[in-house]
Amino acid sequence: MSKLAEIIERQVTNAITDDELDLPTLPEVALRIRDAAESENVSANSLQAVISQDPALSGQMIKMANSPMFRATRPIDDLNMALSRLGVEYAANLATGLAMQQMFQATSEVIDRKLRSVWSTATEIAAISGVLAKCFTALRPDQATLAGLTHSIGVLPILSWAEQHSDLLSDSITLDRVIDNIHGSLGTMILQSWDFPPELALVPSSHMDLTRKVENVDYVDVVTVATLQNIAGTEHPLTRFDWNEIQAFHNLGLDPDMESSELEEFHGDVEEAKAVFS
Repeated sequence: MSKLAEIIERQVTNAITDDELDLPTLPEVALRIRDAAESENVSANSLQAVISQDPALSGQMIKMANSPMFRATRPIDDLNMALSRLGVEYAANLATGLAMQQMFQATSEVIDRKLRSVWSTATEIAAISGVLAKCFTALRPDQATLAGLTHSIGVLPILSWAEQHSDLLSDSITLDRVIDNIHGSLGTMILQSWDFPPELALVPSSHMDLTRKVENVDYVDVVTVATLQNIAGTEHPLTRFDWNEIQAFHNLGLDPDMESSELEEFHGDVEEAKAVFS
C-alpha cells in the first residue's frame, strides 16, 4: 500500500476517534421500523403504519411479496397483505436494510456516483446471500439479506471524509485502497453502534478474510460466498484464488467447482431476488 493511503487511513481513523467525523446513524424510518418490530404487540398492522409513511419503501415491500421467491399464487397490491405474506420478522429486517438506501447519496457528483455503485453491489450481495441462506443453510434468509445490504456500510464515513478533501477525490486509486483496507473495520464499528446482533455486526470486518475457519456456518460465511459468487467469471483478482481452500464454501456444503448446470435452480432464484432490488 502506498504511503499516501496509509496516511489517509490514519487521518480518517483519527477523525472518527476524535469525534471530528461522525459515524452514520440509521435513517429515521429504519429506527421506527426497528422500534415497531421490537414491540411486544408487533403485527403486520403496526409495521404497516410505519412503512406506509415511505411510499418508495412500501412499493419495494409489495414487489418483494409478489416475487417468485415467495411462490405467490395471486398478486397483491396492498402493503398490509404484503407484510402478512412476508412475515413480520422478514419484513422488518428487509425494510430496515432497504431504508438505508437513502444514506447512499451525496451532494458531490463523484461521491454520489461511487455511493450508488456501492449500494448497487450491496443489493446484489444481499440477493445472493438471502438465497444461499434459504437453499443451503438453516440460517434466516432475512438476516442474511440484511447482512448483505450492510456488509459495505463502512464505506460511508470514508466517502464523507473524502467529500471534504478534494485532493483524495482526484486520486481514485488511493481512495479505493483506503476503502479496501478500512471499510470493514469501520462497518463493524457502525453496526455495533446501531446495536445490530453480534453475528451481523461481525460481517463487514470478517467476510473478506478468506482464511477464516469456523466450525458452524454463519452469516459471515454466507456473505463471503455471496461476494465471491458475484465476481465469478470476471477478471477480479480474487477469482485467481483457490476457492477450494475457503472454509465458507465447505460450511455451506458447496463445491466451488460445481458445474453451472447443477446450480441452475440456485442462479434462477438469485436472478429473481436481484430483480426485487432493481
